Amino acid sequence: MPAPVLFYMIVWISSYPKSGNTYLRSFLSAYFFSKNGKFEFDQLNNILQFPSIKFSKKDYFNFEDAARNWISNQNEFFNKKKFIFLKTHNSLEKYKNIKFTSIDQTIGAIYIVRDPRNLISSLCHHYSFTQEQAYLNLVDKNASLSERSANGDCSNFTFLGSWSHHYKSWRDTKDFKVLFLRYEDFHEDKIAAFRKIIYFIEELQNSKNKINEDKFVNCIKSTNFATLKNKELNEKFQESVYSKDGKKINFFNLGFKNKWQNFLKPDILKEINHIYKKDLIDLGYL
Repeated sequence: MPAPVLFYMIVWISSYPKSGNTYLRSFLSAYFFSKNGKFEFDQLNNILQFPSIKFSKKDYFNFEDAARNWISNQNEFFNKKKFIFLKTHNSLEKYKNIKFTSIDQTIGAIYIVRDPRNLISSLCHHYSFTQEQAYLNLVDKNASLSERSANGDCSNFTFLGSWSHHYKSWRDTKDFKVLFLRYEDFHEDKIAAFRKIIYFIEELQNSKNKINEDKFVNCIKSTNFATLKNKELNEKFQESVYSKDGKKINFFNLGFKNKWQNFLKPDILKEINHIYKKDLIDLGYL
């Protein structure tokens, strides 16, 4: 009897912004899209972002139209007979009763959550926010990334919602398998965390491939945070951003050295600890 044909689909690499998505993509790119496990920035082109103008059938000039075409664009651009990784910051919560994806497009997801108290300084650095602005975005149930193109197209529209609703929407979905990890797991035992990720991906593909240990070691070394930070300083990195006055903002900033105890204002800390007390306990942050 012939083996069943598997229709591989999308594997989402998902997180709230500044939670380690690019760090994980770097490792995955080195492991799955290189011969020897040595990471180079151009390998990230194998794990592109969605929603995106690049993956849009036409221009959409309001956010609701853009959202209404999330699933149709996934069907249009991604072959169901091909296993593909996509980065997203989109929530799985419905936006105006519109779903982001479904089991018809998606086979699984890897989600990274990060201590929201450490997110504050990362959001401030990357988006030039004040701590108050970062906090308000974190708790805003209607928050989004809504940058428009020069002609007004908003195909890049990404619905975030609040930080708490964001991670729960992915963690608790029953539509497909999700590997749920904490950003801090990569600091506490990155070898165990990355092994878990590879095993998960092989399981999704119904593969019995063993980990290539030499390649795995090279991936760990070449995507060390300090190595990535140094690489950005010495090479062109497409995901670097610039401040309003044109100054380059380093993408890889503090990494695991980002300790809220050293940066967070007492009043902001008090608010987060209060509004997200249950989340912080559930995630092992308190």
